[in-house]
Amino acid sequence: MHVDFLNHWSAQLGRQMFLNRYGHAGIPIVVFPSSGGSYNEYADFGMIDACKDFIEAEKVQFFTLDSLDNESWLAEWKPIHDRALSHIAYEQYVIHEAIPFIKHQTGWFEQMMTTGCSMGAYHALNFFLQHPDVFNKVVALSGVYDVRFFNNHQDYGNSKAVYQNSPSDYIWNQNDGWFIDRYRQADIIVCTGLGAWEQDGLPSFDIMEKAFAEKQIPAWFDRWGTDVTHDWDWWRQQMPYFLHHLVD
Repeated sequence: MHVDFLNHWSAQLGRQMFLNRYGHAGIPIVVFPSSGGSYNEYADFGMIDACKDFIEAEKVQFFTLDSLDNESWLAEWKPIHDRALSHIAYEQYVIHEAIPFIKHQTGWFEQMMTTGCSMGAYHALNFFLQHPDVFNKVVALSGVYDVRFFNNHQDYGNSKAVYQNSPSDYIWNQNDGWFIDRYRQADIIVCTGLGAWEQDGLPSFDIMEKAFAEKQIPAWFDRWGTDVTHDWDWWRQQMPYFLHHLVD
């Protein structure tokens, strides 16, 4: 398997940012790590190996990004508004620096896929919903889509920056035809287990499913069984299962 260990300077963040590439052809899949995870996490936990058949068949190539979670949503010493501003800086990096860098590396100038597990799923779905011109496929596994979860379940007041990054809130008011049309043309998969440690994500999973249905946005909200826990063992099964439906 072709592997590149890459880095580039981010003017948005004022630091060197690292990312790995697995594969050399097919649709680029932008991977967001779980809570505070790194660009090595996806491979370290066996996700690349679990998807190797798709990579070697040149159907997909993975780009695993670094996170800024420890300076944004997980930075509990900051007010939630300030955490949102740090997230927005990360968003600017992803959209205006990482995505062009990936395009340069691959020669792929069409829309891409995005995915993540746990907090990475939050990022994947949120980035897709904010930028459906960049991504037209998303696989979100075991995410929480209400940012109150990162604020000890407290409300976030009148912070527009927080609201605009809480999918279970802003999706209800997203009535712009440009966005809705692109959502309807995309492949959207949101999955959760019903077993141990999945309970935190279930309320916002249900809210998102209801909102998509009311807005007539086709999406696959998939509930796995009560034996399916919030863990890599299951995500290693889920990701190739969904890739089979998306790229085979």
